[in-house]
Amino acid sequence: MFIDASTLDAASTYRLLVGSVVPRPIAWVTSGIAPHAVNLAPFSSFAWVSQHPAMLGFTVNRRPEGRKDTIENIERDGEYVINVVTDDMLEPMHASSEWLAPDHSEVEAQDLRLAASEHVRVPRLADVKVSMEMVHERTIEFSPTGGQFVVGRVVGWHIDEAVMTDGRIDTELLRPVGRLAGPRYSGLAEVVELPAVPGGAPTKA
Repeated sequence: MFIDASTLDAASTYRLLVGSVVPRPIAWVTSGIAPHAVNLAPFSSFAWVSQHPAMLGFTVNRRPEGRKDTIENIERDGEYVINVVTDDMLEPMHASSEWLAPDHSEVEAQDLRLAASEHVRVPRLADVKVSMEMVHERTIEFSPTGGQFVVGRVVGWHIDEAVMTDGRIDTELLRPVGRLAGPRYSGLAEVVELPAVPGGAPTKA
């Protein structure tokens, strides 16, 4: 089967993307500073875009009624937190994607706990194993369908020592969750470690 991309509408293209680019890491983003409600939403078009300084990016698509609260909060306040989703947080993460009015908090709706951040005013999720405090760098608009790529710089990490091994985050202890197509997710499967390739990526990266 061959599909010419020029023949696809936005919905058809989306279906192929979410089935092809898998599994996708999930940015579980807290945003909003008092007196605004703390917003919590998951985004699965999420990537590391710079090593030093550490910069991360995720795509925010528009809802039919307009831009999402997350991007409104980030562009207003210039700060946010990316929390890493693990298998013990799968159900509240999935439920937090439900639309709520801007003055209602998904954190409260899911009965989750918040903790203060160190360098940003936006709180982080207290019970996740890794959180990254972020400062907004830029928003890049790619298409009229509303794909806006939000790029931020990491200004601090909060890491549960239980997932650390020899000074690095141990993926097998962290047990992250990835997004598949539709309301489906994947946990960490068997980890295969191959010999290092000379001149390739560093070992234990």
